[in-house]
Amino acid sequence: QVQLVESGGGLVQAGGSLRLSCVGSGIIFSSYAMGWYRQAPGKQRELVAAITSGGSTNYADFVKGRFTISRDNAKNTVWLQMNSLKPEDTAVYSCNAKSWVRDYWGQGTQVTVSS
Repeated sequence: QVQLVESGGGLVQAGGSLRLSCVGSGIIFSSYAMGWYRQAPGKQRELVAAITSGGSTNYADFVKGRFTISRDNAKNTVWLQMNSLKPEDTAVYSCNAKSWVRDYWGQGTQVTVSS
């Protein structure tokens, strides 16, 4: 059974930081590209950041310079360090694991940034 379990969300003031974690089980974690997506109320889900199995990263323009994605395959974990948070970063953040033939999602964790 594949599980992706996110944690680390919460309420933070604008300018603050949060670190999201996603722990995977039931998959060969090192074989998957991992991504963080977010969905705000009334909006479509959008890619925030992604990291390949080899460690290459890419970021959405709206988080460049503020967020950092990283992974530790030995711990089956991917993180999203979020700094300089803005109210517009408020959303449910979800972890995604993607291979050539599989695509898995976590349940998501709420991030709320107050002004």
